[in-house]
Amino acid sequence: IRPQKVCLCPFLPIHPLKVSTCLYIIQHPAEESRVLRTVPLLAACLPSDKCKILVGRRFSEDRYPELATVCRNPNTLILYPGAEATDLEEVAVVSSSSSVMIIIDGTWSQAKDIFYKNSLFRLPRQVQLKPNISSQYVIRTQPTNTCLSTLECAAVALTIMEKNKSIQETILRPLQALCSFQLQHGAQIHHSKEHLLKNGLYNKPMPKNKRKLRRMELLVNNVKI
Repeated sequence: IRPQKVCLCPFLPIHPLKVSTCLYIIQHPAEESRVLRTVPLLAACLPSDKCKILVGRRFSEDRYPELATVCRNPNTLILYPGAEATDLEEVAVVSSSSSVMIIIDGTWSQAKDIFYKNSLFRLPRQVQLKPNISSQYVIRTQPTNTCLSTLECAAVALTIMEKNKSIQETILRPLQALCSFQLQHGAQIHHSKEHLLKNGLYNKPMPKNKRKLRRMELLVNNVKI
């Protein structure tokens, strides 16, 4: 519950958005304790049966039979970028049936861990968003300029799947208000790690781990990671 003057309710849709796509948000447990998380805002914009949130690190077929059934459904997509992923816009053009989309909610390292250590998540077709959108979630540091919050990913994905641009505007409205309120009350704009490194503004100690150091070098040199 937020104080009335910074309440986000006026920025939420009066009625949940009507969508045919069902989202399954796979949330890393660490996200539950974060103050500035975006999934509650997403859930407030959608019908409860179209936004299902599962919290955990490991998802076995025995413990999550419903999720296993969803993952085996040929109409299910999982939003996770990579060499094997197809651009979502290409999939949406040829698909007319209502589908299910799985989105992993966590930091990039947490999402990577969940994706690769749960065999269920490699059953659905893997899709990604085109990297031509900048995040509006300016109160949390992202690895690169085109990394999006979970809410932003869902907003863009639903807009593509439902072929309705107003969905993105509606879902992003409470996020824009949240960021505006936080900046008005002393929060600072967080540039991406990529931006800080390229402009010599990264003031934290460089990692000793060679793999992490290599990732930073790739960020500086505009190499996709």
